[in-house]
Amino acid sequence: MKILHLLYESKGDPFGIGGVGIRAYEIYKHIKERHDVTLLCKKYPGANDGQINGLRHIFVGTESKNLTKTLLSYAYHSTLFVRRHDREFDIIIEEFSPAIPTFLHAFTKKPVILQIQGYTGKFYFKKYNPAYASILYMMEQLRPMFYDNFIFVSDSTWKRYHIGNPKKNIEIILNGISEKSLGYEPEEFDYILYLGRIDIHGKGLDVLLEAYRDFYSMFPDIKLIIAGDGRDREKFSALLRRLPEGIRQNIELKGWVNGERKAHLFKNALMVIMPSRYESQAIVLLEAMAYAKPIIVSDISEFCYVLQNKAGISFKTGDALSLSQSMKEIMLSNERKEMGQRGRNWVKDFTWDKIALKYEDFLCRVLEEQD
Repeated sequence: MKILHLLYESKGDPFGIGGVGIRAYEIYKHIKERHDVTLLCKKYPGANDGQINGLRHIFVGTESKNLTKTLLSYAYHSTLFVRRHDREFDIIIEEFSPAIPTFLHAFTKKPVILQIQGYTGKFYFKKYNPAYASILYMMEQLRPMFYDNFIFVSDSTWKRYHIGNPKKNIEIILNGISEKSLGYEPEEFDYILYLGRIDIHGKGLDVLLEAYRDFYSMFPDIKLIIAGDGRDREKFSALLRRLPEGIRQNIELKGWVNGERKAHLFKNALMVIMPSRYESQAIVLLEAMAYAKPIIVSDISEFCYVLQNKAGISFKTGDALSLSQSMKEIMLSNERKEMGQRGRNWVKDFTWDKIALKYEDFLCRVLEEQD
């Protein structure tokens, strides 16, 4: 099967790579020997077409320090690429982003699968100016209506889009974990961990800092480690500078981590926190469960599986005092290890090799139905 995947975030991109890119690389790592995979990515300084990790990469668009300009340029040039080269592929996967208006269904007769990993809704109006937020909100509501084939990363996200038409071809394929992560013996060092993209509003990092400020008054020996990168890193550093010096010195920024560095951060954390205001099925949470760590999450529906499996507790989204109270509760709990083990027992069935097989099967079925 010749697969074209429109992947707007890729390895090396200065705007960062999140769950969308990580998911794609993990899945294709397990099926690339059986299929011809091309990733169509947005261009960035130093990006060169060619093989990366055994996958063909083609970079299109205009290099810019402005993310909106970069995404719009990517939308135009990726659509142009599909119009010119769709005959070279059997099936096309498009990562859905309201900020990338491609409308591929109008430019190709090849089967297109729209992969939807999250939902933002009215939170756009809290993050952007009203004009831009209105455009994104409208695009998020309207664009999926024109597609017939969908992959959703969680059941909760699918329900938010209200796509129940029996003529639509819908598959829910969760994110996954590395099987290796299940083999680490968990320990407890003197820190709480946030790992993920540095996106202040979306990831709730402003809430996390305010919560830690209150938490610190009771547990001054417990550090907060923040690992990750993203376009808000300079703004986030400015938020840190506003904190009292004692608290600021207790917060460590690790930047982007992977491999053994990431494994040891997970393995030794007291707990993992995901304070997002909106989210998909976060890979970080699945990884934290694989490392047998108790978790604190915001009370959005996308995180319901944490509570259903008693792998952690939740706090009121956007409420720093509620988060601080949850952090204290976990610290004082005698069930931290039990929470972690329950999470590990649930997530062990979601290794990337199994996720990749389900993904591959759906692509094959869509292609067969097209014929």
